[in-house]
Amino acid sequence: MSFEYLKYRIAPDLAELKDAGLWKPERIIKSGQGAEITLEDGHRVLNFCANNYLGLANHPRVVRAAVEAMEHYSYGLSSVRFICGTLDIHKKLERRLADFLGMDDAILYVACFDANGGLFAPFFNSDDSAIITDALNHASIIDGVRLARDAKRLIYAHGDMNDLDSKLREVEDIPNKVIITDGVFSMDGDIAELRRIVRRGEAHGALIAVDDSHGTGVIGATGRGTPEHCGAKVDVVTSTLGKALGGGNGGFTAGPAEFIAKLRQCSRPYIFSNSVSPATVGASLAVLDILEESTELLDRLHENTRYFREELSGMGLEVRPGIHPIVPVMLPDDRLANPFAEALLDEGIYAIGFYYPIVPRGKARVRVQISADHTRDHLDRAVEAFGNVARRLGILGS
Repeated sequence: MSFEYLKYRIAPDLAELKDAGLWKPERIIKSGQGAEITLEDGHRVLNFCANNYLGLANHPRVVRAAVEAMEHYSYGLSSVRFICGTLDIHKKLERRLADFLGMDDAILYVACFDANGGLFAPFFNSDDSAIITDALNHASIIDGVRLARDAKRLIYAHGDMNDLDSKLREVEDIPNKVIITDGVFSMDGDIAELRRIVRRGEAHGALIAVDDSHGTGVIGATGRGTPEHCGAKVDVVTSTLGKALGGGNGGFTAGPAEFIAKLRQCSRPYIFSNSVSPATVGASLAVLDILEESTELLDRLHENTRYFREELSGMGLEVRPGIHPIVPVMLPDDRLANPFAEALLDEGIYAIGFYYPIVPRGKARVRVQISADHTRDHLDRAVEAFGNVARRLGILGS
């Protein structure tokens, strides 16, 4: 097949995406990540759509630790872990992450997408296995589950414990099973009911695995994530270093010692991918130091979130209820999502609109993400901008 034929095949697909308004443009940023960023055209705007929940992406201690690790250990290791790609600081970070989450051990991946992609096949790829997954789980979980081709796979309606019960009854006679859920679901910021899920897992002999990428460092009294917030003990946690924990790349799985040992031997994304870079590892160790020294950043994040939610709701905008710094501002018409986001950018607020098929029809929203790095002035400017745009678009009265 020539490339000319390939271009012929994909041209209608690209045109359809553009015609349907589903094309995803990439706004160019010329500065480092932070509460304020510089766009390609030189405009300085307030950033309200990054996963930089604790404001650590540009924290001086984190940046310095990354540079020092790179100067000592090199830019990269040019190797997978079992050949010549394992550093002492890789093992140190895995130990620290396991201890932070109260687990036996942890294993690093280059991304949480890979952690989820390599999670299921080593354990559940047989006809005596079953995987029960929430309907709104992250794409990486969906792809990972698909790789366990010989397992029975069941999807329960999002957050529906009655449907979860029904699915568990379907696999009552299957001895090897796991329930997998996001800890925090990224579009709405809603939190999985882990205590209820854990009770069901215990009753039916199922392991509980949680992708806590939007929970680790973000919720719980000390930032230990969704299990801490819910007061629930789960078996396995996958998460990322790329959101609250510094905002770089890298992910990990934490769990029982034997489970992690099996992943080191059989998880394909781990075995066949280069080591996590020394800079990322050094920065991540500094992040854990900061989190374990004080809850100051976490407390500030929670206060910022409370304030922002209350101010937007108070002016009459529909904000999905919750406590998470993911704040979905709902819109009455899918066609308003892009115009609302563009108008916000004109007001100096960087946020993104979401609409069908990313979210269900009639559930369009601008998804805001709050950071500990936001000041009260930043929040007030964003609230004012949301009010101005909502009035211009007829969502609020003048």
